[in-house]
Amino acid sequence: MMRTVTIVAFLSIVFVLTPVIAESQTKVRPAVDIPEAEIHDRLGPRKPGALPNIRVVDAGGHNVGIGVLYRTQDQTQTAALHYKVSEVYHVMQGSATLVTGGTLVNAKIRAADSWQVQQEDGPGASGTAIQGGTSRQLKAGDVVVIPAGTPHWFSKIDGSIAYLVIRIDPNQLIALQ
Repeated sequence: MMRTVTIVAFLSIVFVLTPVIAESQTKVRPAVDIPEAEIHDRLGPRKPGALPNIRVVDAGGHNVGIGVLYRTQDQTQTAALHYKVSEVYHVMQGSATLVTGGTLVNAKIRAADSWQVQQEDGPGASGTAIQGGTSRQLKAGDVVVIPAGTPHWFSKIDGSIAYLVIRIDPNQLIALQ
């Protein structure tokens, strides 16, 4: 009896997974290249008309956005929280103090039709700071993963900071670019 149950379970898995595997193999998506020159072109202040992400691609049921952000100590730093989009920062130049977690101060929900929601990082809220949270010093070469729903804010920038940002958008909320 146990052997029959095991065989039936095995065959059930095979018959369920085979179509899923076959379907995923027929929907091959092209790899997307982003040349180093295009990344380095974004290491300074954003040029007029430049989109916030260099590319946003359909990565098989979810979107992945790639951008480069540049911030200076003279700019007002806004705290952010993205409800559905996770981010990975790779610091390329400069250093700063990043605060994650805690609670947004003076939180305001971003308008659904704003460019930040539609083209940059999906629905969320912005604030003037973070109360509580964990501070960490970031420098060139460091990587930090910020899960969706985690408040984050540069509380201090040492001159300037430039970082590659990878946005993982499982609900495909950010427009493809």
